[in-house]
Amino acid sequence: MTGDSWRERRRALWEEGDPAEAERAARLLGMLGTEDRDDEEIEADHRAGRLAAAREYAPDARLDEELQLRLTGPETDGGALRFQWGDALLEPVEHMVSVAAGTPVQLELTGISAGSTVVHARPVAAPAEPETLDAPTTSAASTAFGTLTALLDALESENDIREWARLFDAVDAVSRALSRYELNLGVTWYDADGHMRRARLTERGRHYVKRLRETRDRDQEITISGRITELRESGLVKVKTGTAKNAPAYDVRFEEPGELLRMRPGLGDNVHFRVRFRQQLDSMGIARSTEYTYLGPAAEQTTLPLGP
Repeated sequence: MTGDSWRERRRALWEEGDPAEAERAARLLGMLGTEDRDDEEIEADHRAGRLAAAREYAPDARLDEELQLRLTGPETDGGALRFQWGDALLEPVEHMVSVAAGTPVQLELTGISAGSTVVHARPVAAPAEPETLDAPTTSAASTAFGTLTALLDALESENDIREWARLFDAVDAVSRALSRYELNLGVTWYDADGHMRRARLTERGRHYVKRLRETRDRDQEITISGRITELRESGLVKVKTGTAKNAPAYDVRFEEPGELLRMRPGLGDNVHFRVRFRQQLDSMGIARSTEYTYLGPAAEQTTLPLGP
């Protein structure tokens, strides 16, 4: 097996999450006298060298930012991006970056290369603005990838990710797209100061995302008092708890629509319902759905003050 083949073997083992075998491949590379660095590490060194040379003449010189998405899987050896993969994956990746950045980040495709399938992209250049003393030194995209690589590492290690809960839905969308086509994702970010960040989302991480997505029910009994503003024959009653436009309103469902009919309620009636409030919570405590089910009449309460 050649040095290039061993490097590819080491990369595959790294992507599959087998550090022991990856280390063995690295030792064999050393015995062969072959450089024990993968393509991303070599590229990062080249970029750092170019930046150092440029800063000899222009101390404020910066590199163009670049994103590489390496797709691996049963059908990626040709180094091509199938249209269905792109449709399912690229937009969720851009959305994930935007959520992590806290501001919209647009990405544009700059090329496709082999080595499995490697998608090359970059942030869309923002309009030039006058320099100010408090201008940010780090781009929104670079901030995003600092966060995302930490989150993806945590997912691959099956660690607690609650500190990144706001990003979970965006990462979940990417994970679902990858699972649909049996793809693993390697993310490499080259920033303007010559640094590299990288992480991956493999089958192990995707399974962990799926487990985190599973929900459990949490029930409690509450009382809802207010005016009926909507009635449906299917057994749903909308109850508004105040007269203000932004007053909370609840959709209370009757499991037996006939029970609602026997009550003969009317629009505008004041009601006091005892209901089961059910939340479906995921592993991070995020409510994925809520429902209110009628249990019976509640004790009479003071009627709502109806203004003029």
